[in-house]
Amino acid sequence: MATKQISRTILFVMVLATGFMQTFAQTEKLAATILHLDSAFWNAYNNCDSAHFKDFLTDDVEFYHDMGGVTRDAKSLIESLNKNICGNANSRLRREAVAGTVKVYAMQKGNEIYGAIISGEQNFYITEKGKPEYNSGTANFTQLWLLKNGDWKMARILSYNHHAPEYVNKRKEIELSAQKLDRLTGTYKSAQSGTATVTRKNKILVLTAGKNSYMLYPQTDTSFFAKDRDLVFQFAEDAKGKPIRIIVKENNAVVEELIFEK
Repeated sequence: MATKQISRTILFVMVLATGFMQTFAQTEKLAATILHLDSAFWNAYNNCDSAHFKDFLTDDVEFYHDMGGVTRDAKSLIESLNKNICGNANSRLRREAVAGTVKVYAMQKGNEIYGAIISGEQNFYITEKGKPEYNSGTANFTQLWLLKNGDWKMARILSYNHHAPEYVNKRKEIELSAQKLDRLTGTYKSAQSGTATVTRKNKILVLTAGKNSYMLYPQTDTSFFAKDRDLVFQFAEDAKGKPIRIIVKENNAVVEELIFEK
């Protein structure tokens, strides 16, 4: 009797293990399929390959954006992508999922898989003509893929929690004498910001233009940076060491030039 009981127990464990392995294999296969399709869609998106957008969408797809509202049906969504994302020849948007955040979840009815949800975090990068690419923002995403007649299509797309990317300053601050800092202070002017003043506050400079103030930390005698944004302020001097202008760069691109007045 004891031998039969042990045999039944072993058989039961083997059945459970087999079922677990089958479920695991099915889940792994589903994840690989959805990740592959997701990658193909975003490749088309990043390259503005609108001819293939429809291949990934149901006719009644719905796109929910926390800042742009709701877009319903594939035709409207594709038109919107062509007009906005792909409509400016001087600017290109690239979307990239944040590594390690993307998850795939099976949607089942009984033992039958009818769909899948993929979710995670995403970054958006912009390249403007003549300027280097920069991270313009980050957000969360959730997409519902449905399986119909053997084909996977996106039926619902949610893009939300859009916010500016977290900036991590990697520049190193040096210490300059009060005399070296003071020589850069004064009044500057630009067509963009109007009149701006540069003053010294202890071991840094403060640039004030209207209601905006920027703390400028020295990295060389004439180059300063902000710690909360990718901003660099480069002072140009004449042969006598008198300031001439400030060239402001954001994300390595020149965004403003201020001329020294007094």
